[in-house]
Amino acid sequence: MQLKHALSTTFGLLMLSAAVIVTAADMPVIKPLRGTVESVSNNTLTFTVRSGAQQTIGLTDKTGINRVSKANIDSIKSDSFIGSAAIPQANGTLKALEVTVFDASLKGSGEGHYGWQNADGSTGTMTNGTVGKLSKADGRTLTVNYKGGEKQIVVPDDVPIAYVEPGKADELVKGTKIVVFPAADGTTARGIAVGKDGFQPPM
Repeated sequence: MQLKHALSTTFGLLMLSAAVIVTAADMPVIKPLRGTVESVSNNTLTFTVRSGAQQTIGLTDKTGINRVSKANIDSIKSDSFIGSAAIPQANGTLKALEVTVFDASLKGSGEGHYGWQNADGSTGTMTNGTVGKLSKADGRTLTVNYKGGEKQIVVPDDVPIAYVEPGKADELVKGTKIVVFPAADGTTARGIAVGKDGFQPPM
């Protein structure tokens, strides 16, 4: 009976491990491109990524342009729609690497919880949703609700806070810091976050 119990326990652990692996593998990972604008010509954006290499990507009439500027923690209110790149913590919460507060007109953008490639190449998570509760206890903690779930996000004091609002294509001028979100085909951009006045979009 002890052997049977041990085998059952081992099998259960293996199945749990497999489930975790499958879940992680099934979670889509968004891989944005971060860089600096070089030029825009004939609906093609040329930009320099952080490694120093130049890349190009196509712009279409469906490419969304959003302007990103520096903000602070007071910009986050109950019912704010936010996005936060984060890393999981042992207690089940998420530790924010940045928080982006969306203009009301952009509420619902990218809603959900999914994998996210950070600027340093590591993989964490991105959670876009509506703030339901803010707490000052044990640091600054946000309860973020999205379709199908809820996450607790802890926001350290040194984490950058940004505000995002609709922008225009003519803001893609040389030297502007950007984050590019490639479309599924990889050749065109479905969205671009444009830093305002030299600001580096932190997502």
